[in-house]
Amino acid sequence: MKMIDTYRPAAHVAALLLVTCSSSALARDDDRVPPRDDILVVGRGDGALDRPSATGSRLGLTPLELPASVATVDGDAIRARGDLTVVEAVSRAPGITAAANAGNGNTALAARGFVGQGSVLQLVDGIRLFPVAGTITFPTDPWNVERIEVLTGPASVLYGQGALGGAVNVVSHAPSETARYDAELSYGAQDTWHVAAGAGGSVGEQLGYRLDASYRRSDGWVDRGDNHSLALSGALRFAPSERLTVTLRGDYGDVRPMRYWGTPLINGRLDSRTRRRNYNVADADIRFRDDRQTLVAEWKVSDAVTLTNAVYRLASKRSWYDLESYAWAPAAGRPNGVIERSDNLGIVQDIAQYGDQASVKLSAPLGGGLANDLVLGAEVNRVNLRYSNNFAVADQADAVDPFDFVPGTLEDRAATLPRYRTATTEWSIFGEDRLRLLRRLSLIGGFRYEVDTVRRRNILYDAAGAPAGEANAFPGGAREKRFRDTTWRVGTVYQPAQSVSLYAQYATGVDPVGTLTTFTNSATQFAFTNAKGDQVEAGAKAALLGGRVNVTLAGYRIVKNDLVAQRVTNGPLEQIGRQSSRGIEAALSLALAAGFSVEANGTVLDARFDDFLNGNADLSGNTPPNVPERAGNLWLTWESRGVRAQAGLRHVGARFVDSANSARVPAYTVADGGLSFAVTPALAADVRVYNLFDTRYVTSTYGATQWLLGRPRSLDVALRARL
Repeated sequence: MKMIDTYRPAAHVAALLLVTCSSSALARDDDRVPPRDDILVVGRGDGALDRPSATGSRLGLTPLELPASVATVDGDAIRARGDLTVVEAVSRAPGITAAANAGNGNTALAARGFVGQGSVLQLVDGIRLFPVAGTITFPTDPWNVERIEVLTGPASVLYGQGALGGAVNVVSHAPSETARYDAELSYGAQDTWHVAAGAGGSVGEQLGYRLDASYRRSDGWVDRGDNHSLALSGALRFAPSERLTVTLRGDYGDVRPMRYWGTPLINGRLDSRTRRRNYNVADADIRFRDDRQTLVAEWKVSDAVTLTNAVYRLASKRSWYDLESYAWAPAAGRPNGVIERSDNLGIVQDIAQYGDQASVKLSAPLGGGLANDLVLGAEVNRVNLRYSNNFAVADQADAVDPFDFVPGTLEDRAATLPRYRTATTEWSIFGEDRLRLLRRLSLIGGFRYEVDTVRRRNILYDAAGAPAGEANAFPGGAREKRFRDTTWRVGTVYQPAQSVSLYAQYATGVDPVGTLTTFTNSATQFAFTNAKGDQVEAGAKAALLGGRVNVTLAGYRIVKNDLVAQRVTNGPLEQIGRQSSRGIEAALSLALAAGFSVEANGTVLDARFDDFLNGNADLSGNTPPNVPERAGNLWLTWESRGVRAQAGLRHVGARFVDSANSARVPAYTVADGGLSFAVTPALAADVRVYNLFDTRYVTSTYGATQWLLGRPRSLDVALRARL
């Protein structure tokens, strides 16, 4: 479906209300405005520390009670700010930056010096997503999100391998007893449309529901950048008693993102004349489809015992047909040089992931001021993959003028055939415990033992290209590769006051070498283990003035061992490398007098290879690629008498493009903002400005000289309704 394709605004109007809070005093408790339920109210701020976090612990603890860094991005705040993707929303959290491109499903993140799906784990409603070749494509849309919780630092003890940098948990809208209906219609620059609706409430005393639907389309900000997506979700909750609830949920996402792989540098620089150029072929196609069902049961046997079980299934089909690599080169007789295009990749991933997670929580007072909370559980997951590609055929390559060219078409789609199958099984047992020694002092610990097994069989073809059966892919006749890992953490929390915490923690974690589900059949890599790491962290948190002021500060050091390195050029790969990072994260949220509020966070870190060889080059001391060592967010809001104004800054520091640190992507700061008017308590009109100063900035890279540019200055308008 394509809506009003022929209409283009003659000019974009930019408007932003800058808010200054120079001398406003913090509002006292007795100055609070009575709560309202009109459409401009977006709920609790992102910095709330007194709300239980399902991501930082299975014990139901709040961030104040945890010896770890946990942040929450509220779903209503995401939609009020106009964030268009989950990645945009979560990268407003402390210490999180985007590393997204179409190859990783436009979802990869960086945290505490570690990058990608193999180090920053992604979850939905507490259930992990297993990447395939570094790619995850679900969840699809921030409209369906209740909140996003972020645990920075090793999370393997909670969720398994692939979480040394942290874990991001997207929590979906849940059924509620109170009826609520939401809708949005927006239009803006690049012929961008959004139509969405949601409804929730109860049917009788025992049944609740939630339904959401969101459709987006845009022409994009590069040539042939059209894209669209559809996200559907629904949930039913059955509560036959106060102690038992059963929730059935279904989600569907269908995404055709921009077929844009970045802008090539010309003479080592971005050229303003290529800002809208897309060097992909005209018939390129990318599509991600995800279909997920979950069934969660919770039974509170007594005040001291709670049983929980979650069973799920996720089916994903992803496809790429592109000419993906572009590099500028000088050419005789051509003053502009040429863009050399290559890598006509055809890839199809057919994935079925399913599993079960069960746990029991035991809570008991021990007398004398002592109390203990314990969770024990087990988890099993299975991922079946059929991987198709065209890597066996000759590469399509050409050279085009950087500014005047015919996109052309792909030469061969039929060569994309099934090449191998893998079956990945993961099972684990885990535990977590909090011992409250005194009213103000707690000890918290946890462990996880996990076994991951990968079986791979290559699909063979004869000389004529006809299927010729399957063959075991592992060397020496082995049928599988098995990884066994034990991770643990221990920490303490001291609360000199109920709303103030001081904490320290030691945690271990593991990351896969590559991607678990697409483990290679190389004889050398068959001997590899998961990379191991550990972290020391200490910090302070405070929620003051009834939650109007929330402050967090954390300092940490993470060391990761067993990186794959190469002593000499063309020599064998070995697990001999080491990487580390150390840094500080801080966050602040203030609810000020006269309707003003401030959300701010920032991180400063030093990430480096401590021991890393690449051929004959010693890269020790270099910064890992795609890791900004400075990042921060600022968001100011003013609300009064049916009007809300907001302004925000997002800063991402400079990043290196490769391990050799051969080139640096410049830092950027982007300003966004908006103005909202409550036409009625249930209807609002919004004006949203993105990239107010039209900054040309790089969101990510695809190779050392191919940079993905962010959205230029854009103005969107929206109507939102809530009943």
